[in-house]
Amino acid sequence: MISLDTVKQRIRTLYETNPHIHMNVHLASPKISLKNDPVTIKKVYPHIFLIEECHSGTPACHSLTYADIITGQIEIAELSGKRIS
Repeated sequence: MISLDTVKQRIRTLYETNPHIHMNVHLASPKISLKNDPVTIKKVYPHIFLIEECHSGTPACHSLTYADIITGQIEIAELSGKRIS
């Protein structure tokens, strides 16, 4: 299993090198559902990171936790090595 520190470092690296990524997100609270949608990492903090998505046509910002990546509620295509369509 991947450690929380490793996840934080990988998100920080993406933020610093290429913050435009693709995500799968399935969260009930707050309700966020994205499927391989392009998002931009806007900021990283010690316990959360902020993304901006335009899935609905209007830009929306969301705060996400690094732990959600470990639990599988968030998947970042660029980190998982999956092909981006």
